[in-house]
Amino acid sequence: MTAVPSLSRRNLLAMVGLAVLGGCAAPSLPSRASFYGGPHPTGDFAPIPYATFSDDEPGYRFYFGDVLDIAVPSAPELARTVTVQPDGRISMPLIPQVMAADRSVPELQAMLSQAYATQLRHPDVEVSVKQAAPLQIFVAGQVKTPGVYTMPGDINALQGIVMAGDFIPGARRNEVVIIRRGPGGRPMMRVVDLRRAIYGPANNDAVPLRRFDIIYVPKTTLQAIGEVVTEIRNALPIQFQYVIGGSYTTTN
Repeated sequence: MTAVPSLSRRNLLAMVGLAVLGGCAAPSLPSRASFYGGPHPTGDFAPIPYATFSDDEPGYRFYFGDVLDIAVPSAPELARTVTVQPDGRISMPLIPQVMAADRSVPELQAMLSQAYATQLRHPDVEVSVKQAAPLQIFVAGQVKTPGVYTMPGDINALQGIVMAGDFIPGARRNEVVIIRRGPGGRPMMRVVDLRRAIYGPANNDAVPLRRFDIIYVPKTTLQAIGEVVTEIRNALPIQFQYVIGGSYTTTN
């Protein structure tokens, strides 16, 4: 799935500039189908190759701050409780530091067993998570307080928006973007209608969140055009009128 295209700022400037300098109403907004489904300028940027979004629960991968219990049944004296360091590594006796970040339990067990193969006759290693680091999400765009938030438990996209202070005026609530890491590390993207999550009886679009999900709330097209009109107004030393939302506005 490819990224949701957006109307380029240059095109907005051209559309609104023609309307402003011509003394007529602002152009009609593009249809939903043409805005999101038709050809659109990409400038110098190639489309991001998003993977198909999947709700399958991936296996847990270690992250900085996770506390791990590591046991070596054939050598109990080597057992340790270790913390994944900021560089992603852990330290164990007799072997060099091992990269644990972004590894699954089976992957880390295999790496440690291989490292101990030169030291032990039976180098099998057992790894378990004693304490997971905070599960964080990123909320950006048209919310009151964008930022990084720690999930208090199992929450959905709408609850994530509430944690960030809720939508602000001009937010496109019906097309909120959720990006998460998929199989093989490829990002997956999904566009959800959180108006349905608010008003719909089934709350079908209140997507459950996972660690490091990114929630992005875009602006409405109307708000984006309004901002461009303001830029043009500030750049021109003349008075003109424009129409947005059926209302005439005179600028100096």
